[in-house]
Amino acid sequence: MKVVYPHMGHMWICVKAMLEYLGVEVVVPPPSSKKTLQLGVKHGPEFACMPLKLNLGNFIEAAEMGADTMVMAGGCGPCRFGYYAQVEHAILQDLGYRYNLIVLEPPQKHIGELLGKIKYITGNSSWRRVIKGIQFGYRKAKAMDEVERMAHYSRPRERQTGDTDRALQAALREIVHAATPDELPQAREKAVAIMGGVAVDSHRPVVRIGLVGEIYTLLEPFTNLDIERKLGGMGVEVDRSIYLSEWINEHLFMGLVKNMRTNKLAKQKALKYLKHFVGGHGLETVGNTILYAEQGFDGVIQLLPFTCMPEIVAQSILPKISADLGIPTMTLIVDEQSGDAGIVTRLEAFVDLLARKKQAAGGLAGNVLLSGY
Repeated sequence: MKVVYPHMGHMWICVKAMLEYLGVEVVVPPPSSKKTLQLGVKHGPEFACMPLKLNLGNFIEAAEMGADTMVMAGGCGPCRFGYYAQVEHAILQDLGYRYNLIVLEPPQKHIGELLGKIKYITGNSSWRRVIKGIQFGYRKAKAMDEVERMAHYSRPRERQTGDTDRALQAALREIVHAATPDELPQAREKAVAIMGGVAVDSHRPVVRIGLVGEIYTLLEPFTNLDIERKLGGMGVEVDRSIYLSEWINEHLFMGLVKNMRTNKLAKQKALKYLKHFVGGHGLETVGNTILYAEQGFDGVIQLLPFTCMPEIVAQSILPKISADLGIPTMTLIVDEQSGDAGIVTRLEAFVDLLARKKQAAGGLAGNVLLSGY
């Protein structure tokens, strides 16, 4: 069995660690690229959202590398993601790729449902080792999120342009190279030390923007055109409403890990404007926009793939929240036609608006840096 799973940001690092620790041969497809997207667009339904097309491209590229078993997450509710695994598998079968399909559904009642699927993939691994492997992958996700948060802080404040990006890649390499649970604590310490070594100007004025929206678009840099790096170069400190370890804890571990940020409060806040579940992260997008306003963020950017129904519902509500709470919002919709130039122009205009608003309110001494774009 040679297992492949689609890219979604740095998720491959923790999934690869977990499966290889459990003795499973893993095929990591090339990072998502224009070629990946072209393959998905060519063979996928035209009406499907960008994540499906990129997933499909990942699986096609991995098949050429010898992968024979595809692992996909499942879902429920109005979002079409719940049946993407079956659609992608059917398309691949029609194209002649003989993949086995394993769908990891979010547990409905008990985490044992998830453990059983992972044990099936690993074959002869003991329950004890399966649990230890899952913990290993999760701790890698936490370490990655920690260094990413440090990058979000340092990127708009770095004294030397590019230092943060170079440090982040070096920090992630340390985490990747940790091959066992015993090696991970030291690797995490090295990664944090690397990020802490970036020289910053802590007094530099910055704009703070919260990123909300559909999880794949938030986490996958190719899909969102590397928006975090772009905003950092414009003098913006970003915060994502979804980090991988938080999503794993809330949706797969059913909140077993305590003292982690969850979307429970966001969902409660959203009920004033949206009183029922609409699928995906629509409810969380509404609630987190409210929370960012209450936490004093300067603005919010919603990210979603074209045709994403839950986020379209949320998008229709954001202008009301913006008017009620006085927080500017902007929606970016991405598909295979999206390009750097248009996105950069819109981001620059939005950041300039926020900087002027903050300066007028006396909260920004000087101009926000717009270097590099």
